[in-house]
Amino acid sequence: MLMIYSSRESWAGLSTEQRDGIGRAHAELYQELSEQGLLVSAGGLADPITSKTVTVRAGATLTTDGPYAEAKEHLAGYYVVECSLDQAIGYAARMPDAEYVAVEVRPVMGLSGLEM
Repeated sequence: MLMIYSSRESWAGLSTEQRDGIGRAHAELYQELSEQGLLVSAGGLADPITSKTVTVRAGATLTTDGPYAEAKEHLAGYYVVECSLDQAIGYAARMPDAEYVAVEVRPVMGLSGLEM
């Protein structure tokens, strides 16, 4: 999984031209990964302020508005790709976000082997 991190400050510091360039670069990468059959899923995430945090305590489900953790950076989007780690690192480096904030690469673990 390629996880794109951002912050309000980093996004606000970009020009309209830079933001448009980021959008075009993602569209091109999305198309390339799709055509190569490597793309499993991808998407952007809404602003963290729209989050709902869910907890269960003593059998009661509680929801609170906003993100659970207070952090400067937040997960802004993701790509799930089926490829080698080296390939994933290469794709992450091509994301324009890597120039401004960070793109994290982390293997996705399957649920096989878990006791059900």
